[in-house]
Amino acid sequence: MQPLREHIPVKFLPKAAIAVVLLISLGGGGWWAWRSYGEEIFEIVIERKAEPDAERYAILVSELERWRGDLHKAHTKARTAEEKTAVEHDARVILELVMPEMMRCWLGTPYDFNGTAEKPGGGKVACGYFVSTVIRDAGFRVDRYKLAQQPSGNILRTFLNSESCLLKVEQDFDSYVKWVDAMKPGVYLIGLDSHVGFIVKGEDGTRFYHSSGWNKRGVVNEAGNRAGALRDSKWRMIGGLTADPEVLRTWLAGEKVKVRS
Repeated sequence: MQPLREHIPVKFLPKAAIAVVLLISLGGGGWWAWRSYGEEIFEIVIERKAEPDAERYAILVSELERWRGDLHKAHTKARTAEEKTAVEHDARVILELVMPEMMRCWLGTPYDFNGTAEKPGGGKVACGYFVSTVIRDAGFRVDRYKLAQQPSGNILRTFLNSESCLLKVEQDFDSYVKWVDAMKPGVYLIGLDSHVGFIVKGEDGTRFYHSSGWNKRGVVNEAGNRAGALRDSKWRMIGGLTADPEVLRTWLAGEKVKVRS
């Protein structure tokens, strides 16, 4: 499969926001990452392959942890609510840029109901372990084993309060798709009858990242309006992981997250 090159313009950063450019796997497979504080509008240039990429994943994890550390220092130094809110906005921007790229590194990793792979292509992975590992590696201090073993509703409620977990039961699928499509961009957790994954809303529409057990396909990136797992489920709970201020503050501070069980 030929690499797919994306140009993703980001035009919504405020002054004193973080400017980030990742130039990934350009030509000879090299890696570059540049980051700084500044006022510039920036663009991400990404080349990727739809197959497991543990090397790229490790770099993204490392860089995201450095960004989290920088933002935590800025959040700690902030003296006003406005300053703290600005840092939390930057945290959301970074997570919404990097987490989907982390998910893409898992594409093609095979599925198994008991799979516990800890890195892309490092074995087989069940849906819960895919979700819990990406979340942990994004910088959330959580026990990925315990989290992965929870029902999907508990996975969402580990991070989000009940009011933020939007539940729809027996809703017509086409109506549900329209409802989700109207949501704001971001990274969402979605729980189904017996499944869990990520909904990513961005410039390429609504995408569903999950480790699919159907025909043991493995980790896939599907259009939200075409995903069989979403269509067939009678119970759907969704919550905005990157939109919740309390979640962002927990991530910034590196606080331990207690798994709801």
